[in-house]
Amino acid sequence: MALITISGYPSSGKSTRTAQIYDFLSSASSPQLKVKVISDDDLAVGRMSYDDSLQEKIARATLFTAITRHIAKDTILIVDGMNYIKGFRYQLYCKAREAGVRVATVYVLATPDQCRKWNDERGDRKRYKPQTLDALIQRFEEPSSMVRWDAPLFTIPWDDPTPPLERISDAVTTGIIKPPNVGTQITPKAPTDALRTLEHTTNALVSALMAAQAAGPLGGPIVLTIDTLEPSSNTSANDSSVLRVRLTLPHRALTLSELQRLKRQFVAARRKAVTLGSTEKGRVEWGEDAVGRAFAEFLEEGLGVAR
Repeated sequence: MALITISGYPSSGKSTRTAQIYDFLSSASSPQLKVKVISDDDLAVGRMSYDDSLQEKIARATLFTAITRHIAKDTILIVDGMNYIKGFRYQLYCKAREAGVRVATVYVLATPDQCRKWNDERGDRKRYKPQTLDALIQRFEEPSSMVRWDAPLFTIPWDDPTPPLERISDAVTTGIIKPPNVGTQITPKAPTDALRTLEHTTNALVSALMAAQAAGPLGGPIVLTIDTLEPSSNTSANDSSVLRVRLTLPHRALTLSELQRLKRQFVAARRKAVTLGSTEKGRVEWGEDAVGRAFAEFLEEGLGVAR
């Protein structure tokens, strides 16, 4: 449904505003819709985590992992935290687009002096060290309605008695859901046996080529038959264990070292695609038929044969 990112100085009243938004959305939403809050307190992230840059990175990673786990199309997820780094807010925006949910940012605005006062009034476990508080305020990157990852932006001053709860609700329940872009789309993963299929098919094709050449001169179109790893559902019982690969060869003798070199180049490119899920020419197919056809085309190109 939506991701609401709360942002503001430390000790600026963010959790108070979060509670108001949570109560309003919970009372106004249908029973099928869940409203959930994630905060440092929920994740047992102490205020001392912000005393050290390394511990702060770990705390931010913990928060992002929790967001990834709970973001869903049937949930309004409210992230109660400083979220003071615009790069982290952009990361949340991308995650929301990837999940297909709406976004909104709520900026709780308070003066540094007010934050220091409230921080001093807190108990030890919820209080920031004065130097940590000042450092976080100094590093704070203010949300802006001019950038897409902070929009729509709702700014609530610390002393505002009537926060725009209706408008926030409208934004997260009826606003536009931005589709994933290229940078946020999930890349399909290769099957677990992709490398096994790749190695078997390319090795078998090279062996079949050398065996055919040993039986007589080659040149022009040829059909090679190789054993498959798994029977194909699209073949008959008699042909289920073989794969036929068509390719065109030059009218000259081929050497094993030449074929092995081309095979290594092809396998290296495909191994990279196992990680990336695509190549420069587009998405990759991983079946034995597809690997056999692709390797045949690669051999023709490498051997200087134009179709």
